[in-house]
Amino acid sequence: MAPRMEDVMCLCCEISAHDEIKVAVKMSTKGAMVAGGCALVGGLLGGPPGIAVGGAVGGLLGAWLTSGQFRPVPQILKELPSNQKQMLYNSVMKVLGDLDWKDAAQLIAIVMGNTTLQQQVTKALFGFIRKELRVEVRYQD
Repeated sequence: MAPRMEDVMCLCCEISAHDEIKVAVKMSTKGAMVAGGCALVGGLLGGPPGIAVGGAVGGLLGAWLTSGQFRPVPQILKELPSNQKQMLYNSVMKVLGDLDWKDAAQLIAIVMGNTTLQQQVTKALFGFIRKELRVEVRYQD
């Protein structure tokens, strides 16, 4: 991997670790389907109150089924294939523009020291995660 791309990947890992951001992997859809299914069954059996009860039970069951399925973003980023790393790099470089740095530590210091730039990089990172990886983003509780 090119040094500049590696620096940007380190920056993305640092930002996501700093905010303790995690993503749900694959199981979010299953949890949502369980919650919706229970609400449907509750509605069929008990009408409007059944929807409420079924939705609550289904939500709890869905949460239980998906517990432990959230992974830290830095772990996800390290496992990306090279073509997706290139896509993330391109997205972040649109934000960084012609910013000049000598190594990952300097890049991280520059971005973390500028709130606006940090927010823009975070937005680009989340946009990539949602669009390309199609996973749910969650901040640590």
